[in-house]
Amino acid sequence: MAKFSDKFSGKKLPLVEQFYTLQGEGFHTGKAAYFIRIGGCDIGCRWCDSKLSWNPDIHKLVTVDEILSEVLKTPARSVVVTGGEPSLYNLEPLCNKLKEHNIETFLETSGAYKLTGSWNWICLSPKQNSSPDSDFFEQADELKMIIYEDSDFDWAEQCAQKVSESCLLYLQPEWSRFNINIEKIVEYAKNNPQWMVSLQSHKFMKIP
Repeated sequence: MAKFSDKFSGKKLPLVEQFYTLQGEGFHTGKAAYFIRIGGCDIGCRWCDSKLSWNPDIHKLVTVDEILSEVLKTPARSVVVTGGEPSLYNLEPLCNKLKEHNIETFLETSGAYKLTGSWNWICLSPKQNSSPDSDFFEQADELKMIIYEDSDFDWAEQCAQKVSESCLLYLQPEWSRFNINIEKIVEYAKNNPQWMVSLQSHKFMKIP
């Protein structure tokens, strides 16, 4: 599949959804944030909980000005850009608009493509079938590894060796296998205390 950012300049983005809620995962869990979900992903994780976002062609192209206008209707002081895979696109125009209003920008990404945009926080969640661009490893503030099967612990350690010393390390159980894997993850974190556990708390709270 061709890189979608070759088609789109970033002034318009295939918008899946946008909403104001609480962050549910990782370091910023529990903090209010506005979420922008962008369509388009060619990684194809079998456990993905947002497969609707994979095909960018089924989602309306929306200007960054239109997106910003919706953000400004809320008291949000931070925006999380997620997908899909947002690194497919040039995110400079979106970030610039948000920064003009002193809104912090957070990125949730597998890092499969080039890093664009200006970010206050980058949460990197690498996937084995599409290893991140080196810029993401160097600039990630948070490494969030999804644990679906036992081999994912080895993948997590491989990725942890590539990030900076200041990067926070999280293990997160894949939701559909939470009961199968949570005990293993807890024990792993206890035996390897450089790792912390991230839970999808928004699913427990039953919020977006």
